[in-house]
Amino acid sequence: LGSMKGLAIGCGMNPKFGDIDPYWMAAAGIDEAVRNVVAVGARPDRIILAGHYDTKLFREFRFVGANDGGSSAAFLIEMARVLKARQNPFTIELVFLDGEEAVIDWYYQFPCAAGRCHDNTYGSRYYVQQARTAGDLPAIKAMILVDMIGDRDLVIKRETNSTSWLTDTIWATAKTLKLDSVFVPEPFTVEDDHMPFLAAGVHAVDLIDLDYPPWHTADDTLDKVSARSMEIVGKVLTASLPAIEARLSRPRR
Repeated sequence: LGSMKGLAIGCGMNPKFGDIDPYWMAAAGIDEAVRNVVAVGARPDRIILAGHYDTKLFREFRFVGANDGGSSAAFLIEMARVLKARQNPFTIELVFLDGEEAVIDWYYQFPCAAGRCHDNTYGSRYYVQQARTAGDLPAIKAMILVDMIGDRDLVIKRETNSTSWLTDTIWATAKTLKLDSVFVPEPFTVEDDHMPFLAAGVHAVDLIDLDYPPWHTADDTLDKVSARSMEIVGKVLTASLPAIEARLSRPRR
């Protein structure tokens, strides 16, 4: 206790990997320690609202992650309250993703059963893998990701990997609500938990404000985040849902 030291025991995970690098042998078994939390409904056809609840581990300082991890988890809890009385044409599935943060480095790759695995987005990649194995991917009609939405000076840019019609719908709603000073037209690109869904053919959009000076520092504390910022995102997403649902309800040609 009180130490960053630990013991990792690998049983049948990748024992030969331990001869090369014992640390990464342990990391290869990270799915045994990572757990997604999913709140589901009865109808299989669904829209996913997701965010990661894990925070990055730093040995140098105590990392709170009030915005990076905390804001998305708090947002999903509040959306559950807001949406519980709504008549939803699709199940709204709330997914609290674990393992978004890198164990060592976001761009690090290591050997795994799939060949080469990236040290990030463990939970979202696992979710998609399980849905594919179960033949459940077609039931996921759209995925809306929130990440780092608690910034007091919130500015959400258009993430260019995201599905364009989903982005257009949300940004048009923000403009109607006169919140286009928060949802701005400037484009930018980022890899996040929406990427495994996009790769699997699921419509997905990432709402994130990465221009946040306390990011991955000891200063990402509660005093740096704003309930008002999260409320704005909630209002825009809630108001966007009818248009998103209408689009998804159209018969396929």
